Amino acid sequence: MLLLNAPMPDDGHEQPDHPERPDRLRATIAGIADLHLGDDLVVLHPYRATRAELARVHEGLYLDHLGAFSFDGGGEIDDDTYVTFDSWSIAQYTAGAGLAVIRALRDGGEGVGFIAARPPGHHATRNRAMGFCLLNNVAIAAAELTSLGERVLIVDWDVHHGNGTQSIFWNDPKVLYVSTHQSPLFPGGGTAREIGGPAALDRTVNIPVPPGATGDVIRRGFDEIAGPVIDEFQPSWVLVSAGFDAHRADPLADLQLSSGDFAALAHTVRSYAPRNGRLALFLEGGYNLSALRQSVTSTLGSILGVPIDSEPATSGGPGNREIERSLTERQISLRMANDVG
Repeated sequence: MLLLNAPMPDDGHEQPDHPERPDRLRATIAGIADLHLGDDLVVLHPYRATRAELARVHEGLYLDHLGAFSFDGGGEIDDDTYVTFDSWSIAQYTAGAGLAVIRALRDGGEGVGFIAARPPGHHATRNRAMGFCLLNNVAIAAAELTSLGERVLIVDWDVHHGNGTQSIFWNDPKVLYVSTHQSPLFPGGGTAREIGGPAALDRTVNIPVPPGATGDVIRRGFDEIAGPVIDEFQPSWVLVSAGFDAHRADPLADLQLSSGDFAALAHTVRSYAPRNGRLALFLEGGYNLSALRQSVTSTLGSILGVPIDSEPATSGGPGNREIERSLTERQISLRMANDVG
């Protein structure tokens, strides 16, 4: 069973040529429709996140500024990120979509959640919008779960490093953040040497891979670097920043993954959830509409056990030396941090 929350915002004030555009949601919903789930698809009602829920993650002054800027008509925040009159309301519903799915999974105890909402979130820090992101949707959901005593694994397979999510939970031992991403690429950072703050050592796992890397390299990173840390952490919930811009057709990056690679990643990540009803995926990037649609279908089909016709998984690209280097750098950083402690 798939629990879907997909608030479809009015796009009358959007920038139609911007990569982060309303057509992304339409492609995502089409990818879900391609699964033909029937009664196994449960669509949840939109929910607007409260200020208290947002303030678990974002500074109050930032929330005030973002709301006032939007109500004043908005404008450019940086070269990538803009705000319209509707953006504050849309962002609140986008953050609320994740909370609604988490609560439905907790109450029902079964199913998989998917939050098909925009704008994405994983670049948003406590006090800054950037990289198309206004509010950090996956972090807001994770913060609610940790407030209830849960141990949360966040897997971020977007092609860009989720700097906002990492910074928010840098020193929080109740959240394990794992990111695979192209490097070098926006926003920078995300090195294997970044392992978490003093109270949360080994709770940040970065797996940077070079341009041209294929799915086998990403899978090796999960097997050899992330897997042992996840096993030790024993999460009670798994949240996924599910960006699909690592697909080889995506215009904003240079990795070479296929929809079949996302199916394989989804199968692996599903195994990290301790039981049914404890896995939710949040749409992040993905800017080629056809690749986005196919990748959503393949990902959810793999998790739900629905037969699908995915592209073949990829292999043979560069990156294996970078995986070995990352493993060594993590081990050195951990040893140094423990020596200092």
